[in-house]
Amino acid sequence: MATRATRKPATSALDAFHPAVQRWFAESFAEPTAAQQGAWPAIASGNNTLLLAPTGSGKTLAAFLVAIDRLMFTPRPAGQTEGVRVLYISPLKALAVDVERNLRAPLAGVRAVAQRDDIPYHLPQIAVRSGDTPSSDRYRHTKTPPEILITTPESLFLLLTSRSREILRSVETVIIDEIHSLVGTKRGAHLFFSLERLERLRQEDRKSVV
Repeated sequence: MATRATRKPATSALDAFHPAVQRWFAESFAEPTAAQQGAWPAIASGNNTLLLAPTGSGKTLAAFLVAIDRLMFTPRPAGQTEGVRVLYISPLKALAVDVERNLRAPLAGVRAVAQRDDIPYHLPQIAVRSGDTPSSDRYRHTKTPPEILITTPESLFLLLTSRSREILRSVETVIIDEIHSLVGTKRGAHLFFSLERLERLRQEDRKSVV
């Protein structure tokens, strides 16, 4: 007698996330967007990822959710001092402010789920650094570095050429928004030079640990 084979459920793009993150997403959205489904596995594996998607496709959460998962539920690597772990670069100061505001919603949502389900978590600090940032806030960022720093290409350059660059040695993830507006321009070339400088700074820190 013939029998019908049981089909194994398709693997979800959310399967790699912590259960608290999965529950928050399931309670907040119907399902991941195509951009999120395609981006999350690549980002989680540590690959450089270029995400091309229209407005309203969930690009910001596609870029940030893996980092949020890691920051909230994975202890800081052994031997790593306090510092920025996620660096978000925006070509516009206004966009940087919007991203900072929008990022607080998933952080608060995941925290609420973790508290409800009695799951230990760490709530990362966020800061915006641009030409409009008061000197008092810049000083505070140096003394107590945020784990998520939102900045612009010009402010990143100034940060890397100052003593405050030490807070960037611990960067694990770099997110560049609206990269198409920078490619092929002087600002883009300037930014890529800063990213090379950032990588050298990170490599120096790794050598010192070894």
